[in-house]
Amino acid sequence: MDPVQEFLDYVLKALVDKPELVKVDRKVDEMGVLLTVDVGQDDMGKIIGRSGATAKALRIILRVVGMKYQQRVNMKINEPSGGYRGNTTSHAANADDVDAAIADLKDDVGVV
Repeated sequence: MDPVQEFLDYVLKALVDKPELVKVDRKVDEMGVLLTVDVGQDDMGKIIGRSGATAKALRIILRVVGMKYQQRVNMKINEPSGGYRGNTTSHAANADDVDAAIADLKDDVGVV
């Protein structure tokens, strides 16, 4: 395993609650080295951090470690299956519930 990949694997496993679900894949192309990270759904917040601060810090550290080995390194975090993103049905249902509640309040108060 590449030393930069080993470093990222070590750091990620130290951050998460389920280190057995951490997987780091390495791909090399004309742009440099891309390390793709997969973690458990419950650990995504720990890897990304508040407003992406942890992920940003990891990317900076990876670039520095990569320079030591003459590599241009970047990191991509894959969203786990069953993630929270893209679930718009619950938002639509909530909007309908709010509209219904407002209509009920108007009926109770007698507002037309």
